[in-house]
Amino acid sequence: MRMLVLGAGLQGSACAYDLLAHTEHDVVLADLNVDNLPAFLQPYIGGRLTPVAVDANDRTGIRRVMEGVSATMSAFPYYFNLGMSVAAVEAGSHFCDLGGNTDIVLEQKQVTPRAAAAGVSVIPDCGLAPGMVNILAEHGIRQLDVVRKVTIKVGGLPQKPQRPLNYQVVYSLEGVLDYYTTLSWVVRDGKQMQVKALSEIEELEFPGAGTLEAFHTAGGLSTMAQRYEGMIPTMEYKTLRYPGHAKMMEAMRDIGLFGLDPVNVKGVPVVPRDLFIATVGPTLRKDYRESPDLVALRVEVEGTDKGDDVLLRFDLLDRYDADTGITAMMRTTGYSLAITGALQAAGKIKPGVWTPDEAMPAREYIAALAERGVVIQESRVVR
Repeated sequence: MRMLVLGAGLQGSACAYDLLAHTEHDVVLADLNVDNLPAFLQPYIGGRLTPVAVDANDRTGIRRVMEGVSATMSAFPYYFNLGMSVAAVEAGSHFCDLGGNTDIVLEQKQVTPRAAAAGVSVIPDCGLAPGMVNILAEHGIRQLDVVRKVTIKVGGLPQKPQRPLNYQVVYSLEGVLDYYTTLSWVVRDGKQMQVKALSEIEELEFPGAGTLEAFHTAGGLSTMAQRYEGMIPTMEYKTLRYPGHAKMMEAMRDIGLFGLDPVNVKGVPVVPRDLFIATVGPTLRKDYRESPDLVALRVEVEGTDKGDDVLLRFDLLDRYDADTGITAMMRTTGYSLAITGALQAAGKIKPGVWTPDEAMPAREYIAALAERGVVIQESRVVR
Protein backbone atom coordinates (compact mmCIF):
# COMPACT_ATOMS: atom_id res chain seq x y z
CA MET A 1 0.00 0.00 0.00
CA ARG A 2 1.29 3.46 -0.93
CA MET A 3 0.74 6.60 1.18
CA LEU A 4 1.27 10.24 0.21
CA VAL A 5 2.49 12.98 2.55
CA LEU A 6 2.19 16.55 1.29
CA GLY A 7 4.72 18.90 2.83
CA ALA A 8 8.30 18.09 3.80
CA GLY A 9 8.58 20.55 6.69
CA LEU A 10 8.70 19.61 10.37
CA GLN A 11 5.27 17.98 10.63
CA GLY A 12 5.23 16.36 7.21
CA SER A 13 8.65 14.83 7.79
CA ALA A 14 7.54 13.48 11.17
CA CYS A 15 4.39 12.06 9.58
CA ALA A 16 6.42 10.30 6.88
CA TYR A 17 8.84 8.93 9.48
CA ASP A 18 6.00 7.54 11.57
CA LEU A 19 4.48 5.74 8.60
CA LEU A 20 7.85 4.25 7.70
CA ALA A 21 8.69 3.24 11.27
CA HIS A 22 5.30 1.91 12.37
CA THR A 23 3.61 0.56 9.22
CA GLU A 24 4.67 -1.45 6.19
CA HIS A 25 3.40 1.18 3.74
CA ASP A 26 5.53 2.78 1.06
CA VAL A 27 5.58 6.56 1.36
CA VAL A 28 5.74 9.36 -1.21
CA LEU A 29 6.84 12.67 0.33
CA ALA A 30 5.94 15.60 -1.91
CA ASP A 31 6.87 19.27 -1.63
CA LEU A 32 8.37 22.07 -3.68
CA ASN A 33 11.80 21.27 -2.25
CA VAL A 34 12.66 17.73 -1.14
CA ASP A 35 16.44 17.99 -1.49
CA ASN A 36 17.30 18.46 2.19
CA LEU A 37 15.24 15.96 4.14
CA PRO A 38 16.12 15.46 7.82
CA ALA A 39 18.59 12.82 8.96
CA PHE A 40 15.90 10.54 10.40
CA LEU A 41 14.45 10.07 6.89
CA GLN A 42 17.71 9.51 5.03
CA PRO A 43 17.93 5.72 5.61
CA TYR A 44 14.56 5.22 3.88
CA ILE A 45 15.29 7.18 0.69
CA GLY A 46 15.58 4.91 -2.31
CA GLY A 47 13.73 2.18 -0.46
CA ARG A 48 10.24 2.68 0.91
CA LEU A 49 10.48 6.49 0.77
CA THR A 50 10.21 8.35 -2.54
CA PRO A 51 10.67 12.16 -2.46
CA VAL A 52 8.82 13.97 -5.25
CA ALA A 53 9.05 17.67 -6.13
CA VAL A 54 5.63 19.25 -6.60
CA ASP A 55 4.18 22.74 -6.28
CA ALA A 56 1.08 22.99 -4.06
CA ASN A 57 -0.35 25.48 -6.58
CA ASP A 58 0.02 23.01 -9.46
CA ARG A 59 -3.33 21.21 -9.46
CA THR A 60 -2.28 18.84 -12.24
CA GLY A 61 0.94 17.93 -10.45
CA ILE A 62 -0.93 17.34 -7.19
CA ARG A 63 -3.46 15.09 -8.90
CA ARG A 64 -0.61 13.16 -10.50
CA VAL A 65 1.08 12.33 -7.17
CA MET A 66 -2.29 11.42 -5.64
CA GLU A 67 -3.07 8.79 -8.26
CA GLY A 68 -2.95 5.27 -6.86
CA VAL A 69 -2.30 6.18 -3.23
CA SER A 70 -4.46 4.77 -0.45
CA ALA A 71 -4.40 7.89 1.72
CA THR A 72 -3.05 11.42 1.48
CA MET A 73 -1.86 13.28 4.59
CA SER A 74 -1.41 17.01 4.11
CA ALA A 75 1.02 19.10 6.13
CA PHE A 76 0.70 21.99 3.69
CA PRO A 77 -0.44 25.35 5.12
CA TYR A 78 -4.13 25.40 6.06
CA TYR A 79 -5.22 27.58 3.13
CA PHE A 80 -4.50 24.69 0.73
CA ASN A 81 -6.72 22.21 2.60
CA LEU A 82 -9.99 22.70 0.72
CA GLY A 83 -8.38 22.33 -2.70
CA MET A 84 -6.31 19.34 -1.57
CA SER A 85 -9.33 17.54 -0.12
CA VAL A 86 -11.30 18.04 -3.36
CA ALA A 87 -8.34 16.77 -5.41
CA ALA A 88 -8.04 13.70 -3.18
CA VAL A 89 -11.73 12.86 -3.58
CA GLU A 90 -11.36 13.18 -7.35
CA ALA A 91 -8.33 10.88 -7.22
CA GLY A 92 -10.07 8.33 -5.00
CA SER A 93 -7.63 8.81 -2.12
CA HIS A 94 -8.59 9.12 1.53
CA PHE A 95 -7.44 12.49 2.88
CA CYS A 96 -6.54 14.13 6.19
CA ASP A 97 -4.83 17.39 7.09
CA LEU A 98 -3.52 19.42 10.02
CA GLY A 99 -6.29 22.00 9.67
CA GLY A 100 -6.42 24.86 12.15
CA ASN A 101 -8.94 27.14 10.41
CA THR A 102 -12.54 26.37 11.32
CA ASP A 103 -14.05 28.34 8.42
CA ILE A 104 -12.13 26.18 5.94
CA VAL A 105 -13.18 23.01 7.79
CA LEU A 106 -16.82 24.06 7.38
CA GLU A 107 -16.17 24.49 3.66
CA GLN A 108 -14.60 21.03 3.51
CA LYS A 109 -17.75 19.66 5.12
CA GLN A 110 -19.62 20.67 1.96
CA VAL A 111 -17.62 18.03 0.07
CA THR A 112 -19.37 15.26 2.07
CA PRO A 113 -21.74 14.05 -0.70
CA ARG A 114 -18.91 13.76 -3.22
CA ALA A 115 -16.62 12.00 -0.76
CA ALA A 116 -19.32 9.55 0.29
CA ALA A 117 -20.19 8.78 -3.34
CA ALA A 118 -16.50 8.14 -4.07
CA GLY A 119 -16.12 5.88 -1.03
CA VAL A 120 -13.49 8.24 0.37
CA SER A 121 -13.07 9.59 3.91
CA VAL A 122 -11.83 13.14 4.52
CA ILE A 123 -10.73 14.22 8.01
CA PRO A 124 -9.60 17.82 8.55
CA ASP A 125 -7.94 19.05 11.78
CA CYS A 126 -5.83 15.94 12.50
CA GLY A 127 -2.83 17.31 14.38
CA LEU A 128 -2.41 18.03 18.06
CA ALA A 129 -4.84 20.91 18.51
CA PRO A 130 -7.10 20.65 16.68
CA GLY A 131 -6.89 16.89 16.44
CA MET A 132 -5.72 14.92 19.44
CA VAL A 133 -7.45 17.18 21.94
CA ASN A 134 -10.80 16.86 20.16
CA ILE A 135 -10.58 13.07 20.09
CA LEU A 136 -9.88 13.04 23.83
CA ALA A 137 -12.68 15.50 24.57
CA GLU A 138 -15.16 13.40 22.60
CA HIS A 139 -13.89 10.26 24.32
CA GLY A 140 -14.71 11.86 27.68
CA ILE A 141 -18.09 13.14 26.51
CA ARG A 142 -19.17 9.66 25.43
CA GLN A 143 -18.39 8.23 28.88
CA LEU A 144 -20.84 10.49 30.74
CA ASP A 145 -24.64 10.59 30.83
CA VAL A 146 -24.73 14.39 31.15
CA VAL A 147 -21.86 16.75 30.31
CA ARG A 148 -21.68 20.18 31.95
CA LYS A 149 -18.26 21.43 30.94
CA VAL A 150 -15.38 20.64 28.55
CA THR A 151 -12.07 22.47 28.87
CA ILE A 152 -9.04 21.95 26.66
CA LYS A 153 -5.60 23.35 27.40
CA VAL A 154 -2.51 22.58 25.33
CA GLY A 155 0.75 24.19 24.33
CA GLY A 156 4.11 23.58 22.68
CA LEU A 157 6.89 25.18 24.70
CA PRO A 158 10.65 25.23 25.20
CA GLN A 159 11.53 23.06 28.20
CA LYS A 160 12.91 26.24 29.77
CA PRO A 161 11.45 29.73 29.11
CA GLN A 162 13.36 31.56 26.38
CA ARG A 163 13.71 35.34 26.57
CA PRO A 164 12.42 37.78 25.50
CA LEU A 165 8.93 36.27 24.96
CA ASN A 166 9.28 33.15 27.17
CA TYR A 167 8.75 31.19 23.98
CA GLN A 168 10.39 29.65 20.95
CA VAL A 169 8.80 28.68 17.65
CA VAL A 170 7.79 25.01 17.67
CA TYR A 171 5.79 25.24 14.45
CA SER A 172 4.96 27.94 11.88
CA LEU A 173 5.24 31.48 13.27
CA GLU A 174 2.68 32.50 10.66
CA GLY A 175 0.29 29.96 12.18
CA VAL A 176 0.97 31.24 15.71
CA LEU A 177 0.07 34.78 14.68
CA ASP A 178 -3.13 33.56 12.99
CA TYR A 179 -4.20 31.95 16.26
CA TYR A 180 -3.33 35.11 18.22
CA THR A 181 -5.37 37.38 15.95
CA THR A 182 -8.46 35.29 15.12
CA LEU A 183 -11.54 35.09 17.33
CA SER A 184 -11.89 31.84 19.28
CA TRP A 185 -15.08 29.78 19.32
CA VAL A 186 -16.43 28.80 22.74
CA VAL A 187 -19.74 27.62 24.19
CA ARG A 188 -21.19 29.70 27.02
CA ASP A 189 -24.59 28.99 28.61
CA GLY A 190 -25.16 26.46 25.84
CA LYS A 191 -24.65 28.98 23.03
CA GLN A 192 -21.74 29.19 20.62
CA MET A 193 -19.97 32.51 20.60
CA GLN A 194 -16.55 33.99 19.90
CA VAL A 195 -14.08 35.60 22.29
CA LYS A 196 -10.91 37.56 21.62
CA ALA A 197 -7.63 35.67 21.32
CA LEU A 198 -5.12 36.10 24.17
CA SER A 199 -7.97 36.90 26.60
CA GLU A 200 -9.14 35.44 29.94
CA ILE A 201 -5.67 34.49 31.17
CA GLU A 202 -5.48 31.94 33.99
CA GLU A 203 -2.51 30.26 35.68
CA LEU A 204 -2.16 26.57 36.48
CA GLU A 205 0.46 24.19 37.79
CA PHE A 206 1.35 21.47 35.32
CA PRO A 207 3.45 18.61 36.74
CA GLY A 208 6.77 18.43 34.92
CA ALA A 209 6.34 21.83 33.26
CA GLY A 210 5.80 24.13 36.24
CA THR A 211 3.61 27.23 36.31
CA LEU A 212 1.91 27.96 32.99
CA GLU A 213 -0.69 30.42 31.77
CA ALA A 214 -3.70 29.56 29.62
CA PHE A 215 -5.55 31.92 27.28
CA HIS A 216 -7.95 31.76 24.35
CA THR A 217 -6.68 31.18 20.83
CA ALA A 218 -8.47 30.18 17.64
CA GLY A 219 -8.92 26.81 15.96
CA GLY A 220 -8.51 24.34 18.80
CA LEU A 221 -12.17 23.38 19.21
CA SER A 222 -12.54 22.71 15.49
CA THR A 223 -16.32 22.43 14.94
CA MET A 224 -17.18 21.14 18.41
CA ALA A 225 -18.74 24.47 19.45
CA GLN A 226 -21.17 24.12 16.56
CA ARG A 227 -21.82 20.41 17.21
CA TYR A 228 -22.57 20.81 20.89
CA GLU A 229 -24.43 24.10 20.98
CA GLY A 230 -27.51 23.62 23.15
CA MET A 231 -26.19 20.31 24.46
CA ILE A 232 -23.18 21.22 26.62
CA PRO A 233 -23.34 24.45 28.68
CA THR A 234 -19.63 25.27 28.67
CA MET A 235 -16.84 24.37 26.25
CA GLU A 236 -13.56 26.17 25.56
CA TYR A 237 -10.03 25.80 24.25
CA LYS A 238 -6.97 27.64 25.58
CA THR A 239 -3.29 27.68 24.66
CA LEU A 240 -0.57 27.11 27.29
CA ARG A 241 2.52 29.30 27.55
CA TYR A 242 4.90 30.42 30.29
CA PRO A 243 3.55 33.34 32.36
CA GLY A 244 3.82 36.78 30.80
CA HIS A 245 3.74 35.70 27.16
CA ALA A 246 0.10 36.53 26.43
CA LYS A 247 0.29 40.14 27.65
CA MET A 248 3.42 40.81 25.58
CA MET A 249 1.85 39.38 22.44
CA GLU A 250 -1.42 41.20 23.09
CA ALA A 251 0.41 44.53 23.29
CA MET A 252 2.21 43.91 19.99
CA ARG A 253 -1.01 42.81 18.33
CA ASP A 254 -2.97 45.80 19.59
CA ILE A 255 -0.43 48.36 18.32
CA GLY A 256 -0.66 46.82 14.86
CA LEU A 257 2.48 44.71 14.47
CA PHE A 258 0.48 41.67 13.33
CA GLY A 259 -1.62 43.61 10.82
CA LEU A 260 -2.16 42.43 7.25
CA ASP A 261 -2.87 45.80 5.62
CA PRO A 262 0.26 47.42 4.10
CA VAL A 263 1.60 50.60 5.66
CA ASN A 264 3.80 53.18 3.98
CA VAL A 265 7.43 53.00 5.11
CA LYS A 266 9.50 55.68 3.40
CA GLY A 267 7.46 55.30 0.23
CA VAL A 268 7.45 51.50 0.28
CA PRO A 269 4.29 49.48 1.15
CA VAL A 270 5.11 47.02 3.95
CA VAL A 271 2.80 44.45 5.56
CA PRO A 272 3.42 44.69 9.33
CA ARG A 273 3.03 40.95 9.90
CA ASP A 274 5.52 40.09 7.16
CA LEU A 275 8.03 42.47 8.70
CA PHE A 276 7.39 41.05 12.18
CA ILE A 277 7.92 37.46 10.99
CA ALA A 278 11.09 38.37 9.08
CA THR A 279 12.51 40.30 12.03
CA VAL A 280 11.42 38.23 15.01
CA GLY A 281 11.33 34.77 13.45
CA PRO A 282 15.08 34.10 13.56
CA THR A 283 15.20 35.14 17.23
CA LEU A 284 12.39 32.76 18.16
CA ARG A 285 13.80 29.79 16.25
CA LYS A 286 16.23 27.78 18.35
CA ASP A 287 18.35 24.71 17.76
CA TYR A 288 16.29 22.01 19.46
CA ARG A 289 19.43 20.21 20.54
CA GLU A 290 20.30 23.25 22.63
CA SER A 291 16.74 24.23 23.59
CA PRO A 292 14.56 21.11 23.46
CA ASP A 293 10.79 21.48 23.48
CA LEU A 294 7.86 19.91 25.29
CA VAL A 295 4.13 19.58 24.74
CA ALA A 296 1.75 19.90 27.69
CA LEU A 297 -1.89 18.91 27.31
CA ARG A 298 -4.88 18.71 29.63
CA VAL A 299 -8.44 17.89 28.61
CA GLU A 300 -11.16 17.86 31.29
CA VAL A 301 -14.76 16.73 30.93
CA GLU A 302 -17.17 17.30 33.83
CA GLY A 303 -20.64 15.89 34.25
CA THR A 304 -22.60 13.02 35.73
CA ASP A 305 -22.46 9.28 35.24
CA LYS A 306 -25.17 7.09 36.77
CA GLY A 307 -26.01 9.89 39.18
CA ASP A 308 -22.42 10.55 40.32
CA ASP A 309 -20.61 13.85 39.71
CA VAL A 310 -17.53 12.89 37.68
CA LEU A 311 -14.40 14.64 36.40
CA LEU A 312 -12.57 12.89 33.56
CA ARG A 313 -9.06 14.17 32.89
CA PHE A 314 -6.58 13.40 30.10
CA ASP A 315 -3.00 14.63 30.62
CA LEU A 316 0.05 14.46 28.38
CA LEU A 317 3.60 15.71 28.82
CA ASP A 318 5.81 14.82 25.86
CA ARG A 319 9.42 15.87 25.26
CA TYR A 320 11.94 16.21 22.44
CA ASP A 321 13.41 12.88 21.34
CA ALA A 322 17.19 13.32 21.33
CA ASP A 323 17.75 9.92 19.67
CA THR A 324 15.90 10.86 16.47
CA GLY A 325 16.00 14.65 16.67
CA ILE A 326 12.21 14.72 16.45
CA THR A 327 10.60 17.42 18.58
CA ALA A 328 7.67 16.94 20.93
CA MET A 329 5.51 19.09 18.65
CA MET A 330 6.44 16.92 15.67
CA ARG A 331 5.73 13.74 17.64
CA THR A 332 2.32 14.86 18.82
CA THR A 333 1.28 16.56 15.58
CA GLY A 334 2.98 14.62 12.79
CA TYR A 335 2.41 11.23 14.41
CA SER A 336 -1.26 12.09 14.96
CA LEU A 337 -1.62 12.85 11.25
CA ALA A 338 0.09 9.57 10.32
CA ILE A 339 -2.09 7.49 12.66
CA THR A 340 -5.20 9.07 11.16
CA GLY A 341 -4.12 8.35 7.60
CA ALA A 342 -3.21 4.76 8.46
CA LEU A 343 -6.63 4.15 10.03
CA GLN A 344 -8.30 5.61 6.95
CA ALA A 345 -6.25 3.38 4.65
CA ALA A 346 -7.20 0.38 6.80
CA GLY A 347 -10.89 1.13 6.21
CA LYS A 348 -11.57 2.12 9.82
CA ILE A 349 -13.29 5.41 8.87
CA LYS A 350 -16.59 5.53 6.97
CA PRO A 351 -16.76 7.57 3.75
CA GLY A 352 -17.64 11.25 4.03
CA VAL A 353 -16.11 14.33 5.64
CA TRP A 354 -15.66 14.10 9.40
CA THR A 355 -13.73 15.95 12.07
CA PRO A 356 -11.54 13.72 14.28
CA ASP A 357 -13.99 13.85 17.20
CA GLU A 358 -16.77 12.59 14.92
CA ALA A 359 -14.89 9.73 13.31
CA MET A 360 -11.75 8.56 15.08
CA PRO A 361 -11.84 5.40 17.25
CA ALA A 362 -10.45 6.91 20.45
CA ARG A 363 -9.18 3.77 22.17
CA GLU A 364 -7.34 2.57 19.06
CA TYR A 365 -5.90 6.07 18.51
CA ILE A 366 -4.72 6.39 22.14
CA ALA A 367 -3.13 2.92 21.97
CA ALA A 368 -1.32 3.82 18.74
CA LEU A 369 0.10 6.94 20.38
CA ALA A 370 1.27 4.87 23.35
CA GLU A 371 3.13 2.52 21.00
CA ARG A 372 5.11 5.58 19.89
CA GLY A 373 5.83 6.68 23.45
CA VAL A 374 3.23 9.46 23.39
CA VAL A 375 1.34 8.43 26.51
CA ILE A 376 -2.03 9.85 27.54
CA GLN A 377 -2.67 9.65 31.30
CA GLU A 378 -6.38 9.11 31.99
CA SER A 379 -7.99 9.71 35.39
CA ARG A 380 -11.53 9.63 36.75
CA VAL A 381 -12.56 11.43 39.93
CA VAL A 382 -15.99 10.86 41.50
CA ARG A 383 -16.95 13.87 43.58
